[in-house]
Amino acid sequence: MATNTASSVTNDQLVSELWAQDVRFILGKKPDHPPTMKPEDLIISLAENREARLQLSLIPLFLCHPEFSKYVSATVHELDPTHRLLLECFYTAAVWIERKYLSRNQLPDLYSSELGITPGEDPEKNLISLSIRQKVLSGQSINWLATYQHAADVWYKDLELHKVYRG
Repeated sequence: MATNTASSVTNDQLVSELWAQDVRFILGKKPDHPPTMKPEDLIISLAENREARLQLSLIPLFLCHPEFSKYVSATVHELDPTHRLLLECFYTAAVWIERKYLSRNQLPDLYSSELGITPGEDPEKNLISLSIRQKVLSGQSINWLATYQHAADVWYKDLELHKVYRG
């Protein structure tokens, strides 16, 4: 079951795995090995983690690896309702961040209707709607929009830095 996978992975291992996947969201360094976790296990472990920074790293993970969208659908049902909501919302935030910053549609919108959102053409307005909906559904009075924006800012800054250094 998912919980066993999540509880058996340390935070340091998750950070190392993110770096192995070229997701440089949390301070760390590139390991001297390729990714070792299956994408499904990584997604579950991040969603179930107690640390917000590791949970939030789901957004840049999906932005860096839009092909992982197929694993979201396969794993979301293994999570308890709280972690499932978090995964669905963070995945959906990644969808709108991708469209806002990259004007791509590589991440399919899997959960807007399930979350009770009717998205429009403006990704920023969609993020606002999502943040309001996440606040209602989670019962947490967190500024979700600022949370999404933080993930987007760190991811985009890293993306720009690597463009410069790769030339």
